[in-house]
Amino acid sequence: MQTRLTSIGDGRSLIHVAGQISREGDKVLTGRCPDQVSVDEATRRARLCALSVLSQIDAVAGLDSVLEIIQVIGFVLSAEGFGEQPKVMNGASDLLVEVLGAAGKHTRAALGTNALPFSATVEIATVAVVRSS
Repeated sequence: MQTRLTSIGDGRSLIHVAGQISREGDKVLTGRCPDQVSVDEATRRARLCALSVLSQIDAVAGLDSVLEIIQVIGFVLSAEGFGEQPKVMNGASDLLVEVLGAAGKHTRAALGTNALPFSATVEIATVAVVRSS
């Protein structure tokens, strides 16, 4: 399941979007940051994850129904000693604000990990509040 829609009353619902990994089309973008993938490329891959999140939200509720992105949790496949995960995740955060304006502002966790599904470089999950139909 990619998303879960839960009514919270007052004409609003939460959308939980499961982890979206870095991919272009059907190709998973793999590699550890920064020794296999540059910080700039990992940042671009985080933007692609955010596009996938927006696609999931659009399919469930439509982007025009988004009241706010509450939280983004981002994971970066990281080499030992790498600590610039927040910089990488700025790619996703900045895109959400570019597309949704003030509704795209959110809290965020940016975490480094030694493994992600399919060795993807980046994975993000989100929670958003939307207007219910």
